[in-house]
Amino acid sequence: MALFSSRKTRIGRVANLANSGSLLTKLTSRLGQAEVLLRLLLVTVALVLMVICVEGWVAPFPYRLGQYSRDGIVARIDFSRLNEYKTELERMEEESRTPPVYLSRTAPWRSLVDELRESLFAVLHAERPSEVPTDVLVSFGLAVDMNGNLGESAKDWDALRAALGPKETGEQRVEQIVGEFTKFLDPLRQTGTLDVAELGRRDLREDKIIHVIPDENPADEQDIAVSQVLMREALKNTGRLGRSWKSFDNLLPLQPLLEQWLRNRAPNTLEYDEERSRIALNQARSRTESIVDSYKRGALLVAPGTSISEDALNILKAQHDTIAAGVPWYESLLRATTVFLLLVILATINGYYLVRSEPRLVTSTTRLSVYLASLLLAIAFARWLSFDPWRAEIIPLLCVVMILTIAYQQVLAALTGFSLTLILVLSNGYDTSEFVAILGAVCLSIVSLGQVSSRSKLIKVGVATAATYLLLTMAMGVIVGQRLDRLWLDNELLWHALRGAGWCIAAGYLVAGSLPFIESTFGVVTDISLLELSDVSHPLLQELVRRAPGTYNHSIGVATLAETAADAIGANGLLCRVGAYFHDIGKMLKPQYFVENMAAGELNRHENLAPAMSTLIIIGHVKDGADLGRQYHLPDTLIDFIEQHHGTTLVEYFFHKASRHAGQQSADMRPDVEESSFRYPGPKPQSKETGIMMLADAVEGASRTLSEPAPKRIETLVHDILLKRLLDGQFDESGLTLTELAIVEDSLVKSLISIYHGRIKYPDQKTA
Repeated sequence: MALFSSRKTRIGRVANLANSGSLLTKLTSRLGQAEVLLRLLLVTVALVLMVICVEGWVAPFPYRLGQYSRDGIVARIDFSRLNEYKTELERMEEESRTPPVYLSRTAPWRSLVDELRESLFAVLHAERPSEVPTDVLVSFGLAVDMNGNLGESAKDWDALRAALGPKETGEQRVEQIVGEFTKFLDPLRQTGTLDVAELGRRDLREDKIIHVIPDENPADEQDIAVSQVLMREALKNTGRLGRSWKSFDNLLPLQPLLEQWLRNRAPNTLEYDEERSRIALNQARSRTESIVDSYKRGALLVAPGTSISEDALNILKAQHDTIAAGVPWYESLLRATTVFLLLVILATINGYYLVRSEPRLVTSTTRLSVYLASLLLAIAFARWLSFDPWRAEIIPLLCVVMILTIAYQQVLAALTGFSLTLILVLSNGYDTSEFVAILGAVCLSIVSLGQVSSRSKLIKVGVATAATYLLLTMAMGVIVGQRLDRLWLDNELLWHALRGAGWCIAAGYLVAGSLPFIESTFGVVTDISLLELSDVSHPLLQELVRRAPGTYNHSIGVATLAETAADAIGANGLLCRVGAYFHDIGKMLKPQYFVENMAAGELNRHENLAPAMSTLIIIGHVKDGADLGRQYHLPDTLIDFIEQHHGTTLVEYFFHKASRHAGQQSADMRPDVEESSFRYPGPKPQSKETGIMMLADAVEGASRTLSEPAPKRIETLVHDILLKRLLDGQFDESGLTLTELAIVEDSLVKSLISIYHGRIKYPDQKTA
């Protein structure tokens, strides 16, 4: 192991960039200057958008409804505030005083006079009541029975006939009555009459004033009480019509009959004008002066030891807006620049870790864009939800860190969660208690969320996070308030804690329900999906069994070795197992060219091929496998196993065979044998799991060539293969450390020894 230990600087170049030079320089050498500039541009744009999301040019407004103030809050400046509540009350009062507008129609009065004339003529020319139309009799209040007798109405009939006189002078008498009746109705012509049912529809009282506009002469508009336009009120002795009967000699004898006729025949001539009424109400609101409250500097806005009420919150918001309005533009620009620089510092810390430990995220423009977009969305939604009445800023933060834990790893999620919490707390002006509660919930969700073996795991994490948030919020409330009785006396504190705990549970359900979308967006697979893919009834595995049974058995063996080794170093053993199932599916297209599928005594097809052609066939199974995986919609994570399980290793057998053939040629005919032509296209393993997969694949195949697989020979074989891959730089980008490689080596040795362990030879069974 001395040689193994002496190569410490060879393992994980990306993971140890800081020891060998500048991170940016290494990244540039790997991606190219243009690609690095593109990523820096993406980060810069994201930071600018982040400044916009947090409104970095203004000071944060730190107060929320129900927030406890131990020392109280006083006014920092002289300011005024529009009292919207009192102003709205005044406007409503002004609206209630504004009369609704009604349009008075005068045409129905002319029709009414003509109708009375016709009714009187009908009575005049009738010899007996039965000759008068029934509706005319009813309108006068005269009731006729089935035999045509008036009964008690006979006296009223006689009075009506007497008032009209004989037929010879009756027509003149009718015209006199109609003429006086026309003058009698003059008081109602301009104001009109209102239907009693309108009172209920418009919520009108009889003392309510309405605005009446005559349709024939709008200039004669006037305000009048509702009681003055009701026919029942007008006909009373004190009403506008009732007190004028004595002024009309021809009408006075017929007063009871005409009153009854008016009640039955009088039209409702007032129509509600919705457009004019709305304009009148708007004018009433606009002319109402706003009520402004003034506050002097030092005035007590929130009393010590109390919580912020809704009215106090509005006052504090008015003070904040006044201060913000008075800040010069250059100071706002300076503040925004400062916020941007602070974000740059956080981005640098996060970026340093990403380049060192998560190169797959940095090297992929798509993954980096998704990562940055998730951070922006988290802050934007958290800011939006942080205000009353939601106060649900914990949901976006928990969702993002849980997703990052699932997609990448806990350290990245923790670093990102801390950064997001810090940005949110500073941009909202939260105090220490909120920071502790939110960060505690975020950290617990990360620590509790290892491998997602079931959807219920996410729900359990949400519940645990909720309990943590509840306890931390209550505890910090006691610490900040320095009062233990806040636990049972402060309902606002309890409500805030319970509400936040509920949002934590909601976040767990939200992530659980979004798992398929998360997997497709971030290109990851959870244990749930892996368990589904590990089913041997998968079409690809079934096809592999049918076409290349030897390769299938090899894959099963590799899966056993890789899973055990991955579990030994804390990597994802299930991912290694499922990745091993599919890593060689490309061989099913040309199974006869791979030794594990050749039957005993079968002619090796490579004997008749040039080494270069054989190499193309062998290397081709990687591309064929990746194409098959995409055709069957395998996740990108599993396709990585197909593409990376050989890395950029050398196909040694055919390279040496080609070199021997070249050495046998004359000097002038000797072809150049380039080593690069006999190497797999790569890429090198980009994760610990694919690095383990490479070793397990190599040692499983090589161990089958041992004629006597003794433990010492197996140990030497595994060590030589690992050392060769190490010195070839195959683990440079995997993140595997020397310590982890040593553990993997030990696990592979133990697994192979267990597979090839010797058995006791039983004596032949004696024949009975």
